[in-house]
Amino acid sequence: MDQHELGAFLRSRRERLAPTDVGLPAGSRRRTPGLRREEVAVLAHISTEYYVRLEQARAPRPSAEVLAGIAAALRLTAAESAHLHLLAGVAPRLGGLHAREVRPSIAALLARLPGTAGIVLSATFEVLAWNDLAAALMEDFADLSPDGRNLARRAFLAPDVTAGGLFGVSDVAEFRHHVVMRLRTTAARYPDDPAVARLVGDLRAGSADFARLWERHDVHAAPTLRKTFHHRVVGDVTVDCDALLLDDRDQHLVLYSAAEGSPDADALTLLGLLGAQGVPSPR
Repeated sequence: MDQHELGAFLRSRRERLAPTDVGLPAGSRRRTPGLRREEVAVLAHISTEYYVRLEQARAPRPSAEVLAGIAAALRLTAAESAHLHLLAGVAPRLGGLHAREVRPSIAALLARLPGTAGIVLSATFEVLAWNDLAAALMEDFADLSPDGRNLARRAFLAPDVTAGGLFGVSDVAEFRHHVVMRLRTTAARYPDDPAVARLVGDLRAGSADFARLWERHDVHAAPTLRKTFHHRVVGDVTVDCDALLLDDRDQHLVLYSAAEGSPDADALTLLGLLGAQGVPSPR
């Protein structure tokens, strides 16, 4: 049970709710945003004293029934409820280190995909594997260190990220928010992994934007279904994005494809013919 993170998460979810969101009158004498602690306690069918102690990181571990009541009172999404249980120590943590080895069958699949750029991301957004088309569309990751292949670091710490440094993608702001939400879940799942702690620490110290988003305690990341790459050779390429969870290793297989016969598919075909060696480096 991570008492301090649990308390901070509960406060962040409580403060985002208006009384009218849960069927209570708005009133006119509220000095702080969101619901009052006693209102959450009533809605969750627990004592106000116990709920206050939870937010203040002084309460013993809540039961699954108590957590379910709090999740309902705070109108948590499924992802937020899972995160709540994880912080409370009711859901199992993975512990240890996050996996960085890619299953051989997945690596082989990447190489065989026709007309589709594909990468495998770790739980910390490190690009672990990629195919030739992904290298041509984005960058030849073989030339980079593990930190250089980390998309979280690229999104927040690269000096030219807003000028196309993140492979010219169209949704840098949305991707940054997605990164923060996923990393908060990763930090809860791997509390003893020094690589995760180092990454979060570096990002909080090096990016005011990351630090601001981190303090929001958001954990529900909406999927990105389409993305446009502003490519330096073939111009704009708009692709469909499909992220498939590789549950056994807590990794994601991310696929970028375009409708057959479309100009975007033709651009991917051209990139496939050029290959990573035929595309000048963005650096």
